[in-house]
Amino acid sequence: MSNTAQLKKEYKERIAPALKKQFNYTSSMQIPVLKKIVINQGLGMATADKKIIEVAINELTAITGQKAVATVSRKDVSNFKLRKKMPIGVMVTLRRERMYEFLERLIRVALPRIRDFKGIQTRLDGRGNYTLGIQEQIIFPEINIDAIDRILGMNITFVTSAPTDEEGYALLKEFGLPFKNDKN
Repeated sequence: MSNTAQLKKEYKERIAPALKKQFNYTSSMQIPVLKKIVINQGLGMATADKKIIEVAINELTAITGQKAVATVSRKDVSNFKLRKKMPIGVMVTLRRERMYEFLERLIRVALPRIRDFKGIQTRLDGRGNYTLGIQEQIIFPEINIDAIDRILGMNITFVTSAPTDEEGYALLKEFGLPFKNDKN
C-alpha cells in the first residue's frame, strides 16, 4: 500500500501542478486525472475449450489483485461456432488504490521485462485515452512461466478525464509511461 500512496502523493505534489502550469488551467478541477484502467483479453479459441477461460480468469486475477470476469458474446456467429452468451473473453476494471498499484507494477516491473523494448506507441484515441497491447502475459512477475500452457496477449486501456490527446499524453507521460520519442 505504500507504493499506492506514493504514486497518489506524487500526482498531487508534482504531476497536477506541472499539468496546471503547462496547460494554464484556472481551476484544479480542469486538471486531467486517471479514472480507471481496464485490462481485457479476447479469447476466441475458448469456444472449443472452456478451460481456457478459467485459466485466463485466474491469471488476470493474479496480475491485477482483483477478481476478473468472463465476457460473453452478444449474438450467434455460425462461422466461428459461436453461440449467444458464450464466454469469449476476460476483463477486469481497476479503480482507485488497485489502479495505482497496478500502474506502478506495470511501469517499474512488467514493461522493462519485454524483450527488445524501445518504448510504447504514442497513438491515443482522440479523447485522451490510451490502449496498450501486450503480446505475452509472462512479462508480469505474478505469472509462473512453468505453469502456463499457452501465451495470451491483453489490451490495457488507460481512461483519463483529459478532453484532448495532448493533455492525456502529458498526463500519462508524467506518470512514467515509456512512450517512444516520435509522436505519430
